[in-house]
Amino acid sequence: MTIAIFGNAMKADTLREVRHILQFMTEKGIHVLLSQELRNELDLREYPGFPENWDGDKQPENVYGEPIDFALSVGGDGTFLTSAAAIGNKNIPILGVNCGHLGFLAEVQTDDLDDILQKLVAGEYTIEQRSLLKVSVLDKDGFAREDLVMSPNALNEIAILKQGLTNMLTIETKVNGELLHTYHSDGLVIATPTGSTAYNLSIGGPLVVPQSKGILLTPIAPHSLTVRPIVMPEDWKFDFRISSRYDSFMVSVDGRSQSLSTDMSLHVERAPYTVKLVQIGDNSFLKSLRTKLNWGK
Repeated sequence: MTIAIFGNAMKADTLREVRHILQFMTEKGIHVLLSQELRNELDLREYPGFPENWDGDKQPENVYGEPIDFALSVGGDGTFLTSAAAIGNKNIPILGVNCGHLGFLAEVQTDDLDDILQKLVAGEYTIEQRSLLKVSVLDKDGFAREDLVMSPNALNEIAILKQGLTNMLTIETKVNGELLHTYHSDGLVIATPTGSTAYNLSIGGPLVVPQSKGILLTPIAPHSLTVRPIVMPEDWKFDFRISSRYDSFMVSVDGRSQSLSTDMSLHVERAPYTVKLVQIGDNSFLKSLRTKLNWGK
C-alpha cells in the first residue's frame, strides 16, 4: 500500500499529526509520499525507508512501482482544497484529517486518528464522489485562454468578485445560451453542493446535500432584493460577461484568486472528473449540520 500526505507545513499542529501518521505507516510497512512542503520541514531520518517525494507529474506511476491507494490531507478545509487541486484527475481517494476549525471536508478529528488509520488500512471505509466546476477564460473573440487560469477546477466554488472597494459589478449571466439575469452586485458565487456550506452559506445561499446534483448561483450584496439564489441542474453551462468601473474584476477558484480584464468573459460547467472522498465512521452531512453549524439551536 502507498499513501500520499499533504498538509500546511507552516502549522505546528499539522506537523505533529504528520509525524504521528508517519510513525504509524512506518510500523505497518506502508509506503509514503510526502509533499515537498512537508519534506522541507520534517527530519525524515527517524523514519525507515525515508518517505519519498510526491511528484504530481509522475503519479500514479510512482517510485514504489505501485498505484497510490489514498491521499491524506492534514489540516483544515483550505488544506483539503489545495490537496484536491494537487491530485487533480488522478483518481486518488482523499481522507481529510482536521487540524482546523469546522472541517466539512476534513472530517476526521485528530483524537480519533489511530482508530481511523486502522480502519483505513483494514479497508473499513466507503468512497463518496463529489462533483467539481471548471472555469474557462475567453478573450474578446471567444477563444479560450488557458494561460490565464492558474487552476481551473473548483470543488467548492468559483467566485466573481469586484476589484475595488466601492465599485459594483454588472454580470450578464447566460444559462445554456439563454439570458438568466444581469446581476448588479458586489459579485457572484457559483458553487457546487459540496461548497454550499462555504462561501455560498456566508452570503445567504442555500444549504444543499453534497450528494445532490446541482450548481448554485448566489449573488453577493445584490442591488435588488428580489434577486435570490438559484439552483440549476449540474449539466447546464454558464457564461458570464462582466463590466466594472475599474475595467477589471477578480475570479477566485476555491480561494485561488487572480485579476482579469473585463475584456475577458468566463465559461463555467461541470468538470470532467470527480473528487473521491474517503468516508470512515458515522460522519454524515446531517451530523455535521447538528454538530458544526449547531443546526436548530
